[in-house]
Amino acid sequence: MPPKKATTISKSRSLPKSSKKISKAGSKRRSASPQSDFAEVFSTLRDVMASYAGELQATANGPKKYYLVTKSLSWKGGPMFFGAVIMGKAYVSYHLMPLYVQPALMKQISPELKRHMQGKSCFNFHSPDKNLFTELSVLTKSGLELYRSKALL
Repeated sequence: MPPKKATTISKSRSLPKSSKKISKAGSKRRSASPQSDFAEVFSTLRDVMASYAGELQATANGPKKYYLVTKSLSWKGGPMFFGAVIMGKAYVSYHLMPLYVQPALMKQISPELKRHMQGKSCFNFHSPDKNLFTELSVLTKSGLELYRSKALL
């Protein structure tokens, strides 16, 4: 018969009760409700995008997604994407396809707004910013004028 292996049982060590307390005094606190900020950001950015819906067509108009496309069949026999506002878990995204179509529009973007860019035509926001949203409105109008000049609407 083979010899029995010695088994060791390790006792878990617990810290004294006084050291288990975690101080929150030095920790940073997040907003009480980031989703309420997201709802405000989404609503404001949706209004910016929707103000151009007269010449475009909304293909999604829900509580977390708003999409605009051209009314004409200008992209491979179908409508061309113009922009969207999407509420995600970590941020609200503002997509503006004219920036991708005409990179020269990038010259209109301030350094502050550029810090919110992800990729070539998307901006992400965690909280409302009136100045940046006003700048996005002007940029969106320039994008619509670009689509109009290229007869894409």
